[in-house]
Amino acid sequence: MKERIISVDIFRGLTIALMILVNTPGTWSAVYPPLLHAEWHGYTPTDLVFPFFLFIVGTSIVFAYRNKQAGPAAIRKISIRSLKLIGLGIFLGAFSLDFPFFVPFEEIRFPGVLQRIGVVFFITALLFLYTNWKVLFGVSISVLLGYWIWMGFIPLDGVAPTLERAANNWANYIDLQVFGTHMYKEDYDPEGLLSTLPAVVTAILGVFTGLLLSSKKQGKLKWMIVMGIALLLLGSLWHMVFPINKALWSSSFVLVTAGWANLVLALIYYLTDIRGIQFGSIFKYAGANAITVYFLSSFFTKLFYLIDMGNGQSLHEWLFRNIYVYEGVSMKFSSLMYGLTVVSFYLLLGLYMYRKKIFIKV
Repeated sequence: MKERIISVDIFRGLTIALMILVNTPGTWSAVYPPLLHAEWHGYTPTDLVFPFFLFIVGTSIVFAYRNKQAGPAAIRKISIRSLKLIGLGIFLGAFSLDFPFFVPFEEIRFPGVLQRIGVVFFITALLFLYTNWKVLFGVSISVLLGYWIWMGFIPLDGVAPTLERAANNWANYIDLQVFGTHMYKEDYDPEGLLSTLPAVVTAILGVFTGLLLSSKKQGKLKWMIVMGIALLLLGSLWHMVFPINKALWSSSFVLVTAGWANLVLALIYYLTDIRGIQFGSIFKYAGANAITVYFLSSFFTKLFYLIDMGNGQSLHEWLFRNIYVYEGVSMKFSSLMYGLTVVSFYLLLGLYMYRKKIFIKV
């Protein structure tokens, strides 16, 4: 971006930090409830983190591509970046310490966080380049309404569909038919195929915020707050008939999370871009290499779980038990401290890369 919006950089880095935090507790058996996903319907603060990142992907697309011309060169760059993200995600799911350093093919998870980012980025970037805001608005409404009708009303093998975790759930059914054993769970994947369609709308809603921030329109803060509240209200109302659900990425989930994203970004925008308060620079540095920082954290977290320290204890568990666990200290608190240590390390890594002018484009 030639014209930096400080709040966008901070928001991106803050989201990456939260993604690392919720993914690396000291032990999954002792985690404070807000740092866990909702079991199925409903949402917790943790359920906001991934949609926040997709939202800011959409916002960033505006600044990165608003002066780009649509054509083969742009399509090639977008495609290459998308394929890199998908490839990195599959690598994370396939990596193993056992020769030839990959898990058996049937155990490789094909969907995933980076894979979804890659697909969503590809579709949203092309839509932004080749359409206008009116088309994007129409696409958003069509996808959200169409997804609701598909999930809630179209029979599956002659049986009424369900929004529960069951065989006659369309999202789960399609993922099982397409991916088979290559999923997060035996019966569903939270980054599955069908649910990626409404995830694209999450990024498109981020595009609208990016268009607002990049415009010369007055009262940008007010409009961000209005959009945030409106999306929250609409999503909460839709929840009554189409429950908020991250695993399904329900239409109500799209609206509610985009509403919160607008409000959080509005707060950061007010503090930094309007008031000029020096705030959150450490997150801005991590956000400059967001995908790299996230990939490294995911890779080394998996590596720490794979390294055996003896007696069936992984390096992750050994570090946690020997450094963070003390008599009289809550296990949940110890688990949180481990996660915060990991986050601090990667924030400092982001700072080091920024100062050394190391920017890895994925």
